[in-house]
Amino acid sequence: MRLRALAAALAGVVCIAAAADPAERLPDPSQEARARAIFQDVRCLVCQNESIDDSEAELAHDLRQVVRQQVRQGRSDAAIKRYLTDRYGEFVLLTPAFSWVNLALWGGPFLVVVLGAGLLVARLRNRSADPELSPEEAERVRRLSESDLA
Repeated sequence: MRLRALAAALAGVVCIAAAADPAERLPDPSQEARARAIFQDVRCLVCQNESIDDSEAELAHDLRQVVRQQVRQGRSDAAIKRYLTDRYGEFVLLTPAFSWVNLALWGGPFLVVVLGAGLLVARLRNRSADPELSPEEAERVRRLSESDLA
């Protein structure tokens, strides 16, 4: 139990140590809060699965500086994100904007599965239990079965 408490305290100290340098922060707390909210939605292009707020990569540091500079200049959140997507592509956003291309990208696999399941059900419904034999086939089966008995 004490080991867990010690590990939790150590993790807390590490998190505090990893926090942003106070000299980098914006002097206005509301602007800094806005910048931090934007950080959460911008992907670190080096780490790719972390936001720039969580990443320690140099590029993430540079992107944080760019965002802070643009917040300081009074640009809107949408304008800042547009600037980043113009420069790095839509991949830079962790939550990309709605578009038909994104809908096709995310919805396409589900559509393929639903269509495949529908085709499978249709084929199983149309399949009869005992296929009908033509008169020639029935006669051949009868002859083969008689020859097996003899």
